[in-house]
Order: sequence, then structure tokens, then C-alpha cells
Amino acid sequence: MRETIAEWAEDYRGRGRYTPVGVAFHWVMAAVVIFQLVSGWMMQRYPVGADKIEAYRLHSEIGLTLLLLGALRLLWRLMVPGPINAADKMGWKTSMAHALHIIFYALFVILPLTGWIMWSSIDPPMPLRLAGLVEVPPMPFADLTPEWRLWLLDWSEDAHAAGVILLTLLIPVHAVAAVKHHFWDRDDVLEGMLPEVPDDASHPAGAQHTPPQLEVPVRAKGD
Repeated sequence: MRETIAEWAEDYRGRGRYTPVGVAFHWVMAAVVIFQLVSGWMMQRYPVGADKIEAYRLHSEIGLTLLLLGALRLLWRLMVPGPINAADKMGWKTSMAHALHIIFYALFVILPLTGWIMWSSIDPPMPLRLAGLVEVPPMPFADLTPEWRLWLLDWSEDAHAAGVILLTLLIPVHAVAAVKHHFWDRDDVLEGMLPEVPDDASHPAGAQHTPPQLEVPVRAKGD
């Protein structure tokens, strides 16, 4: 099965593109991350009460779903490496881009886990539902002393806040870099992560984004 997936993916990788699965992971997770940042900011302004607890619960459940998506995306990336495109031929800039991706993956783990720790530190601890379907029990903090639970709550809250600040700073950097690749460098980096649209040899990066069966013939001069 892995060989079949690899053969299917090679058609996309050979044209500098991510597979439809990789594209879906990227944009779904991007939407979830933006929702989490906005909802996290808004729920801080809720008055103390049932509505605020419900907002924290929903935020925590979506966070766990993001953790699952991140794990599945990493597994897919290990099975199907991304394409080699212009971003892989820029020396130290390429190293910076790879480091940025590693930080993103780390935050997709750190933020949900610290949120789960915070939720598990409240009294009484309550279960969450992964993707709203599968019940996930709280972490085993019920037998800890109130002092230890308060320490865990404070520590995880600080770590979570630091991760949110870092993520909020890195998202614009990532977006600006993608736009720069497309409009300034005129290369194939951004298009490799977008839904596929046929192009021809007049495209700055050539006709590599066009599947073979959709290739557009180039007219000879004088036609």
C-alpha cells in the first residue's frame, strides 16, 4: 500500500506540488489554528460563569483535535515527503524555512498539551471529547494536592501563553514569505500548496503545474 501511495504522490511531487492530502491538511489546520487564536482571545473577555467554562471546554476539545491532525499530518509527511521546489534551493533561507516548519509542528503539540493540562487541573476535572465524538479523560491529577494542581495550572498557563504569542508572530512571517515567493520571486512555492489550476509554458515556473493529461500545447510563433 505504501508503494502505491508513493507512486500516486510522485506525480504531484515531480511537478513541485504537494498531494491533495497534504494540501487538505495544511489548509484545514490553518483554519483551525486561526479559529483557536480568535476564540482564545475572545473567551478571555467572557465574564466568569458557565458560558466561560463552556468556551474553555470547546477551545480545549478543538485543541485536542488539532493535536490529532498534527500527528496525522506528520505521519503523512514521513510517508510522502514534500516536493523539491524553489524554497529548497535558497541556502540559509531554506534552513530558516525548515526550522520554521519544525517550530510549527512543536507548537501543534505544546499548545494542545498545555491546554489539556490546564483543563485537567481544575476541580473537579471533567472529560473532553476529541472532535466532539470520542471522550478523552482528564490527565491523572485528581490525587495531587491543591498546591501541586495550582502549580501545574500556573505553569501550563504561562507555557500556553508563550506558545500563543510565538504562533501569532510566526503566522504573518509564514504568510508574507509565501506571498513574496509568488509575487516577488515568481517561483512555484505558493502554488505547490494551492488547489491545482492548469497552466502552460508562459507561467514563470513553466508548465510543471499542469498534469500530463491537461498539458496545454505551446503555439509556434506566427500561428
